[in-house]
Amino acid sequence: MKKIILASGSAQRKKLLTMLGISFRVSLSHSPESQKIKTTCSVLVKENALVKARSVAAKEKHGIVIGADSVVYIGNKKIIGKPRNLKEAKNNLKTLFSKPHWVYTGVAVIDVDTGKEIVDYEKTKIYMNSLSDSEIDRYHVKVSPLDKAGGFDIEGWGSIFIRRIEGCYWNVIGLPIAKLAKMLKKVGVSIL
Repeated sequence: MKKIILASGSAQRKKLLTMLGISFRVSLSHSPESQKIKTTCSVLVKENALVKARSVAAKEKHGIVIGADSVVYIGNKKIIGKPRNLKEAKNNLKTLFSKPHWVYTGVAVIDVDTGKEIVDYEKTKIYMNSLSDSEIDRYHVKVSPLDKAGGFDIEGWGSIFIRRIEGCYWNVIGLPIAKLAKMLKKVGVSIL
């Protein structure tokens, strides 16, 4: 199998690739991410994923680079990214409780040997139940929101207030696995 390089330090993305039995190494991209929607969320996350993947691919001689970027979109061109502190995380959750929202993840796969680039995205709609201020505080004791788009998790304690999703569950964690598998197949990597 070709060498796989993950252009992300995300613990969730590393867990997902490990779960699939993919041997990989991490090479961090230090390229700045945009949080401003110029046209659509899908364009934003695809551009960010591609910038990250290209940054890492430029340093490699061989292999397949995977870049990804996730944002939470609540409408009116408003994005909720990773919160900077607990106060912002709490306010973000209150906003997200108020109406359904979408998690967008852009994925870029680059075959360093051939220069082939494949870029796509996934979107998942999320519906949440509200929590009180004290419940949010207790949630933040159990789960650090600072490393997650939107400031919540779905696979752990966040599952108690996420009542429904429409779309890819893995996308909410940070990497749409079925989409990634199709993209990797196009560069000669089969997960199975």
